Amino acid sequence: MRGAIRWVRTDLYAHRGQSALTVAVVAGVVAALVLAVMLLEGALNPWEQLFNRTRGADVLVYLAGGTPAAPLGGIAGVTQVAAPYDFAAATLVQGAQKFQVQLNGATPQPPPMSAPLVVAGTWLRAGQPGGVVVEASFAAAAGVGPGSRIVLDGVDGTTVPMRVVGVADTADQGFYPQWPPGLIWALPSLVATVEPVRSETTEVVGLRLADPSAAGTAEVTQGVFNAYNGLNNGLSEVSPVERVTTRQQVMDSMASDDRLLGELLALFGVIALVAAPCAIANVTSGRVLMQWRDLAMLKALGFTPGQVVRMLLAEQLALGVTGTALGLAAAELATSSQALDHPAAGIGVTLAPLPGTQSALIAAGAILTVLIATAIPAWRAGRVSPVAAVQPNPPGGHLSQVARLSLLVRLPAALVLGARDALTRRLPAALTVAGVSIPLAMITIALAVWSTVGAFTADPGRIGLAGALTVYTGGLSDAQTTALIAADRQVAASYPGAQFDTLLPGDNGTFVARAMGTSRDPYPFQAVQGRMFAAVGEAVAGQGFLNLMHVGVGSWIDPTIDGVPVILHIVGRTIEPGNSGDVVDFGLDSLPAPSASAPMFYSLVLRPGVSAASARAALLRASGSRLDIQVAANPAARLGMVRVVIVVAVVVLVLIAMANLLTATDVGLRDHVHEAGILKAMGLTPRQVTATLVVSTTIVTAIGIVAGVAAGLAVAPRLINAQGQASGMGWGIAASLPPATIAALLASALAAAVTAALVLSARAAHAQDPLLAARAPALDASRR
Repeated sequence: MRGAIRWVRTDLYAHRGQSALTVAVVAGVVAALVLAVMLLEGALNPWEQLFNRTRGADVLVYLAGGTPAAPLGGIAGVTQVAAPYDFAAATLVQGAQKFQVQLNGATPQPPPMSAPLVVAGTWLRAGQPGGVVVEASFAAAAGVGPGSRIVLDGVDGTTVPMRVVGVADTADQGFYPQWPPGLIWALPSLVATVEPVRSETTEVVGLRLADPSAAGTAEVTQGVFNAYNGLNNGLSEVSPVERVTTRQQVMDSMASDDRLLGELLALFGVIALVAAPCAIANVTSGRVLMQWRDLAMLKALGFTPGQVVRMLLAEQLALGVTGTALGLAAAELATSSQALDHPAAGIGVTLAPLPGTQSALIAAGAILTVLIATAIPAWRAGRVSPVAAVQPNPPGGHLSQVARLSLLVRLPAALVLGARDALTRRLPAALTVAGVSIPLAMITIALAVWSTVGAFTADPGRIGLAGALTVYTGGLSDAQTTALIAADRQVAASYPGAQFDTLLPGDNGTFVARAMGTSRDPYPFQAVQGRMFAAVGEAVAGQGFLNLMHVGVGSWIDPTIDGVPVILHIVGRTIEPGNSGDVVDFGLDSLPAPSASAPMFYSLVLRPGVSAASARAALLRASGSRLDIQVAANPAARLGMVRVVIVVAVVVLVLIAMANLLTATDVGLRDHVHEAGILKAMGLTPRQVTATLVVSTTIVTAIGIVAGVAAGLAVAPRLINAQGQASGMGWGIAASLPPATIAALLASALAAAVTAALVLSARAAHAQDPLLAARAPALDASRR
């Protein structure tokens, strides 16, 4: 036992660089996995951490103004009742646009439950009675921020000017506009100004529950209705409980806000789970392989196979535990900054807190991977013959095709010898190829996702968003609206449109029926399957709609749109990001009168180089702010978070690839160090020996690089399209990588491989003594 401990200590000290590399790789992988899990949790479940930070309510009860909240405390399962606050319904007027809002009364001191989280500006102050705070997603939709002047119209026509002092997030309601109305917080005095009649306001009370599960919440909700219906004593049929919202409803709303984002981030989770164990296994098994001749010497000195295996497991376990601890510490340090912990509805990246159990699971998985990666080569090392300590076995097999080709074209001797050694040892070569190709394949997939997101942003027409502006007539007639649009030189084309929420057959759901342009002049959708509609009665649809209706391209459908049956022939499929792809599009002339003669809006395609903001401002000026003009929101803009994840993933994968590359190169050089000494004894110069080693290692790594990039290019479109299919957008969203990017990736990887081989080979070529090489490699171990 004492001899084993001494050998482990001596080996770690003698190979400090290799030990440090193993610890660094394990630490980097553990830190990357922790960050990836936190980022994925933050993106896929944005409500959870926001709920915790704002101390959200499990249930919100909306009562008629003046209703007492005392009965809520007596309901079984309720552990805490928040102080009630009143809200008034109002309308935010922004030019010709009007937004329905809920004006909540709040105090300058944030409440202990359901406290909005300020992400810009400040919270309410007693010295600013006209100041308000706007919910973040509603502020983005309305185009307001700290310092903006707004006007609210009360139900009775009262007009109240206000000034936005802050923007905040809340876990009590989903993102606007999926969850209307827009939220605004104001001092109670300002709420009373907008709605002076208390009975016309609504009272909101937050509840915290002992059991916040769906079942526990349902019981409390029923208890709320029972408690207040009992107060009526049968005298009134109208319950004072106007509505109840639960944490499950808000969570589901936020979680389904961007299914494609979740699918793509889940793809990166798979990438991390595949690449991380491979990196740990590669560096761990590579270190064991480099010790074989030393282990053979131990066998010759009397160590049993079991002692050798236990010794290696103990050594690698110590390195794995050290690396895991450092990785957890690095992740904790990286996530301690508040700058990275941005709320869910903000622009930045959210890192969700990671429970201790998940951190422990990641740590245990990393250590288990180290042990598994050590066990197989350690078992083989325990069976190594003691003869290998004094006489290494030459590689078996025949010359590779690369070596034969180098002989045929009469390359210099150093290059021929390097080509011979590259693939002669088949198992180490295969491990090197696998260790290099897996991270390169993952990097290629990540870059393909980047290219796809970039294509959505650069060409919105690819996902049905060629129209940058949507114009509603507002206070003008259709003739006046079309005349203003036609006179605007910034507008390239205008398409009349109408949209209807339509029931599915059987009334078991809805879809969006949208008329865009006419059959002769259709809106410029891009069909990824079939063709665009070009005649009355033809239509194109999103994948979500085809799935809902259980039909495909070429099918006929007969939905009832705007109360009238319509027969449509689906001639193509488009990429549709809105409404989970549950959209069917056709010409306005496919609708029966009067729907066809009364467009609801006009979708405007702008000339190249014209910004949507400038075109909107020009139309508003021309119409005297009587038009209602909205900038078309591109859902792909929210995929910017994927870009952040891609950068993080690529950096981690590059580090993993470099660690694998250095490990593979070091293993290969250590395996060839005896031959290097022989080559010097034969008369080759150090430069020629270096060339031999560089060629040997570069050929293997180049095969891994090319194989990894080729595999990534083949797999990436299928993976990305599968995510689009699952999200409802449909197959065909993947964009190919530009040839320049592929060439740059290959060149960078090959340059890194050659550089690593040059540095390590030059050191090995100059360090080897030809006289020692002519004797036994075991003498090296005796000299250490």
